[in-house]
Amino acid sequence: MGARVLVVDDEPEICELVRVYLEAEGFEVETLADGAAAVARVTDDDAPQVDLAVLDVMLPGASGLEVCRAIRARHSYPVIMLTARGEQADKIAGLTLGADDYVTKPFLPLELVARVKAQLRRYTTYNAAGGAHGEKDGVIACRGLVLDVPAHEATLNERPLALTPTEFSLLRILLEADGAVVSARDLYQRIFGDEYYERGSGSITVHVRHLREKMGDSFEDPRYIKTVWGLGYKIER
Repeated sequence: MGARVLVVDDEPEICELVRVYLEAEGFEVETLADGAAAVARVTDDDAPQVDLAVLDVMLPGASGLEVCRAIRARHSYPVIMLTARGEQADKIAGLTLGADDYVTKPFLPLELVARVKAQLRRYTTYNAAGGAHGEKDGVIACRGLVLDVPAHEATLNERPLALTPTEFSLLRILLEADGAVVSARDLYQRIFGDEYYERGSGSITVHVRHLREKMGDSFEDPRYIKTVWGLGYKIER
């Protein structure tokens, strides 16, 4: 079987629909309908390893946001949130807690499949052994900020940074740009894929903001991630 995907949604029809489409693509799918059960599942070290989680925000027992928080306390695998149409606050909250992407209900099953594939592909690529482009031994350093790409670890002034896979990827792209500006569109395309850029581009802003918070970087006068208004973001080496 392929990667194991955990789907948590209290609507049986959605769970079954997602299962059918993902299994048709070779994924192993595990479904749960209760948030508390999902928290227990993702914190059970003896259970089979999960490679990606799809979480509805509104769940009985515990919310999808609580499940996401429990995942991020232990794991770095990708998390995709399912949010209701127009619930921008849920999207921002999920991304802030460490979710990597979101899909708005109602959704096309093939869209979710594409998102799952993109997240797993990115996660596998950025966690694979091998050096970063142009950097010795896969380590990128910039004024106290150090990314160890093979180990998927980041430190700032020797203080560990707990980054999600998406945050790590974003930071790596900006560092590898070596001071050049990278647009939000380009960041989104390289991290998530091009197909859904227009509907998902706002997530880049949230991820950048969360990265700055973790790094203790100022929005008004950032030391690292700088906004170039109308163009994108850059990190000057």
